[in-house]
Amino acid sequence: MVRIAVAGAAGRMGGRIIHTIACQERAELAGAFEFAGHPAVGRSIAEVAGLAGAQGAVEGDPAAALAKADALIDFTAPEATLAHLALAAEMGKAAVIGTTGLNAGQVERLHELARKVPVVYAPNMSVGMNLMFKLAGMMAKVLGEGYALELVEAHHDQKKDAPSGTAVKLIAELAAARGWDPEKVCQHGRHGLVGARPQEEIGVGVIRGGDIVGDHTVYFIGQGERLELVHRAHSRDTFAQGAVRAALWVASREPGLYDMQDVLGLKG
Repeated sequence: MVRIAVAGAAGRMGGRIIHTIACQERAELAGAFEFAGHPAVGRSIAEVAGLAGAQGAVEGDPAAALAKADALIDFTAPEATLAHLALAAEMGKAAVIGTTGLNAGQVERLHELARKVPVVYAPNMSVGMNLMFKLAGMMAKVLGEGYALELVEAHHDQKKDAPSGTAVKLIAELAAARGWDPEKVCQHGRHGLVGARPQEEIGVGVIRGGDIVGDHTVYFIGQGERLELVHRAHSRDTFAQGAVRAALWVASREPGLYDMQDVLGLKG
């Protein structure tokens, strides 16, 4: 049995992760927390997560929740995530990080902390999406440079970062397959007299609106045919299920930085 502490218990992802843990025979909710002063602190987890029968209250002290846990799952915000991860590393707890929008310095700090405890860090925890990462690179390599690469992603109107962390990962896979530098080949939107499309380019489009959970489409456009690789998340449960699967996997690993490709055995 792996005991899991959930950060951001009152958030949209936090609630779904708590529900997923309750349905998983090998997992147990060790605790759930929010930042001190959050209105959910002190309220029952059952009420906050909408899960009848859930025991305990939402805590305002991450250390109290982590003390009872084997692993942390965190889908909060970059600064909070790094603070929680530092505490987990100090306490010797494994972690699963699904927070996106980390800057270069924050990613470097995450790498540093992962030398102390095992950490799974992925921009998208969906099993299907992680298979798409693998397939996107394979397709870009096999089809070759005669096929233009374009990517469009869509999310709800409350998402703060753009393009999404998932899109950034897809771009990295596509660029690596072609031997390109992603920083040099990405064209984020097009406007005006942009001229003919260069061969070494990945076009990136971003859509925001409503309650879209997450859609990602990669276009491989050749002369005479077009292939589309599409992933649509129907609910946040797909990310929660992947995160809990990652927590079950990482709890017994050696310190180091892992991703969902490791969890799913897709490396190599």
